[in-house]
Amino acid sequence: MSEKIALVTGASRGLGAAFAEALSPEYHVIAVARTTGALEELDDRIKAREGDATLAPMDITEDHAMQQLCAAIHERWGRVDLWVHTAIEAQQLMPTDHVALATKDWAKSLAVNVDATARLIAYVAPLLGETGTAAFFEDDHAGEKFFGAYGATKTAQLALARSWQAETASIGPRVKILAPRPLASAMRARFHPGESRGALVAPADEALRLLPELLAP
Repeated sequence: MSEKIALVTGASRGLGAAFAEALSPEYHVIAVARTTGALEELDDRIKAREGDATLAPMDITEDHAMQQLCAAIHERWGRVDLWVHTAIEAQQLMPTDHVALATKDWAKSLAVNVDATARLIAYVAPLLGETGTAAFFEDDHAGEKFFGAYGATKTAQLALARSWQAETASIGPRVKILAPRPLASAMRARFHPGESRGALVAPADEALRLLPELLAP
């Protein structure tokens, strides 16, 4: 049987890197992220598990790069069995009446969390076909004070995912929206700098907990 292909966007750290590692014994992992060094470290960990990966140091907001990536995947493998989308931009917390003033940060949040997600759905859907699976991740801060930018763009991302999920429920691909527990991640540390880390879950442990749900038919 031909090898299974997993595309992980946002694979350099946190939950994305943890899923890439966890999947690597059974899947050839295509790991996409901006940070080359972190991807190389991930590759070392995957090889230590006797897994195999293709590193794609790319920015998902660059439309042409994503088109080229998906075309290359089609040419080499003809499909993607699993797409795990963990890439996210976490704009710094601020009062909502400051969001529009942080022009570059707001534009980046929209570009990563909303625009890139919409384009990737369009480009990856044909690779998934009727039998593949796409996964997105809950992180609901909508309406919380100082989370205006992140809450709005993360909610928009999941609105795209939920609409796609409803549209493909009977025809495929499967679209899953998983709910991680609070993670001991760099992003959460930015949001909660004084928080005790003791009650948080390591991304590797959470990936293993969510893996059966991710892979269930």
